Amino acid sequence: MGKTIFITGAGTGLGRGAAIGLAKKGHRVIATTELTSQKTDLLREANDLELDIEVIKVDITNPLDLEKIEKYDFDVFVANAAINERGPLGEVPMERFRALFEVNVFATLETVQIAARKMVEKGSGKIVFMSSQSGIIASPNGGPYEATKHAIEAIAHVLHLELEGFGVKVATINPGSFKTGFNDRSAEELWTWYDEEKNFTKKEDIKKAEKGLKNQLDPEDMIAKMVEIIPADHHKFRTAYPQQTEKQMKQEEQKWWDMDI
Repeated sequence: MGKTIFITGAGTGLGRGAAIGLAKKGHRVIATTELTSQKTDLLREANDLELDIEVIKVDITNPLDLEKIEKYDFDVFVANAAINERGPLGEVPMERFRALFEVNVFATLETVQIAARKMVEKGSGKIVFMSSQSGIIASPNGGPYEATKHAIEAIAHVLHLELEGFGVKVATINPGSFKTGFNDRSAEELWTWYDEEKNFTKKEDIKKAEKGLKNQLDPEDMIAKMVEIIPADHHKFRTAYPQQTEKQMKQEEQKWWDMDI
């Protein structure tokens, strides 16, 4: 039986792919996009494919846009909207760091609070946080984004404990590095503020850290996993994909227990 699934940040990347994939499986999808241009583009594709996708413009940092979520009833809420930023934590401009938290943590939790109230009222539902391998793994120059996803992991853990008694399930999906353009754009953005004459982090060290972007995976595989997990009634609290990413995340957690300084 198809479910009604509300997904934020569906204008691009994995969110867009999941919205289309879930609709193809017969689910009713309410997809939000940050920009009107993204809404137009997604609607065009949905219409071409004859899919049941309702697309609305929701900038999750805009209180007026958040009111739109209140009008919908849904079985699953997917908190997917996010932005990315790279740079050494000792030097990243604080306005950029704050902006990242505003979207990825504060505004995300605000949307989830709306969903939680609705689900608690009816005594059922599922909230899925699109986290990341970055919610567990630490890497040079990945700190700004990783800090927000570490926060999302904590939020998801606590909400799982708090909402379980109300019949509301909470879970995370933690993708590895997939080539959607999301990671590449953040790498490019770093160079808009980095100054070799002023910053103490060496340019060659930043370039070295970016080499991993060459080995990003096919997003279609991740989208298929999301389409499987999002509507499912039973699965693990955390879904890390692919399996190698799950292995790396587990090794990373153990590393910090064993590390000396």
